[in-house]
Amino acid sequence: MSKVEEFEELRPLLFSIAYRILGSVAEAEDAVQETWLRFDGSSTRPTSAKAFLSAAVTRISIDVLRSARVRREEYVGPWFPEPLLSDPYQDPARAVELADSVSMAALLLLERLSPLERAVFVLREVFAFEFGEVAAAVGRSEAACRQLLVRARRHMEAGRPRFEADRQERHELATRFFDALKSGDVDGLRDLLAADVQLVGDGGGKAPQLAKAVMGAQNVARVLGTVFPLMSRIDVTFEPREVNGQPGAIFRDRDGKVLHTLALDVLDGQIQTIRTVINPDKLGHLGPVADAWAVDREVKQARRRMN
Repeated sequence: MSKVEEFEELRPLLFSIAYRILGSVAEAEDAVQETWLRFDGSSTRPTSAKAFLSAAVTRISIDVLRSARVRREEYVGPWFPEPLLSDPYQDPARAVELADSVSMAALLLLERLSPLERAVFVLREVFAFEFGEVAAAVGRSEAACRQLLVRARRHMEAGRPRFEADRQERHELATRFFDALKSGDVDGLRDLLAADVQLVGDGGGKAPQLAKAVMGAQNVARVLGTVFPLMSRIDVTFEPREVNGQPGAIFRDRDGKVLHTLALDVLDGQIQTIRTVINPDKLGHLGPVADAWAVDREVKQARRRMN
């Protein structure tokens, strides 16, 4: 097998590792590309391409994350990961761990960890690397990695939500949610929401967004049931899709350009959190991006005409 063939076979795994460490599709793709350059430029052939490439992409991702932390501290409003529609790496034996670890909620929990803790947790808990492989990847002893994992698990378990295990039930709830959203059925929406539900948006200061999170079933239902019918009047549409392994949708303007994504956290038969990503810098990998400011102006005009 040639170097190119070895690399391409492992590319899905490398991207999946990098994305979970970085929470960014663009940065993960860059990390994978840099990993290829190191692999291609190596004068010796490693005994295990998987071990070499996984270690390389992990170290690159750790370095990128350390610099990204500074930017995220200065971020305007809530910071969410870049939405991921499908994870390229599949392993039936690790299906539950893979799905759980890519959710918005899990990635936000990973943000609480140090870069080293995050890398160790991802390699060991999500991808089941041996401690020797983890130690080689992060440049620490096995004993140190075990301690890093203990701390990472403690942080993750303290805040980890337990999502609805039944995918069919979750899908049916999401279908009812989007039906109610499309028709502007405020009562129907409220019935699907947990009492303490939150609606939170990530615009990064580069798109119109909620000034703060909307809290409570009645408030969230009213906002959603009022705003989407107005958006529909100016030909905004949405297509239900899984977003980070959760029920969600992509919203598009009249030209089919991506306006924002929406993802639902479902637990105990109710929607607990609704997260939207409207920052255009985080949507480019999904296709041409809409002018959210222009859409916002049209929505306001439509509201004035109704009044």
